[in-house]
Amino acid sequence: MTQDRPTAPELLDALFAFITDDVTPALSGRVRFHARVAANVVAMLRREWELGPEHAAADAAGLARLVGHRGEPRVLEAELARAIRGGELDPRMSEVVAFLRESARRKLEIANPGYLR
Repeated sequence: MTQDRPTAPELLDALFAFITDDVTPALSGRVRFHARVAANVVAMLRREWELGPEHAAADAAGLARLVGHRGEPRVLEAELARAIRGGELDPRMSEVVAFLRESARRKLEIANPGYLR
């Protein structure tokens, strides 16, 4: 059971601020680099917390639409890859490409939104 306050996103925000505002400036060299990596991981976790469920649902719906049924995302991804390799989706390639672009955009939105600018 989660507490009312602080929420998980608030805790991640506080940890990010601590690492970037207090810890990183006091460090140098390799350890400073690792502190920056840690801050990036915390920021990524925060975005995953906020956006992950919505993005997962969008990917699941897109995969189901392309392969024709719902299921475990990893299994559907493998089926989609086989269908692409086998040419089964050639007539729907524009739909496949649109889905893959949006899926990649969603992943970047979590992993490193700076790449989308």
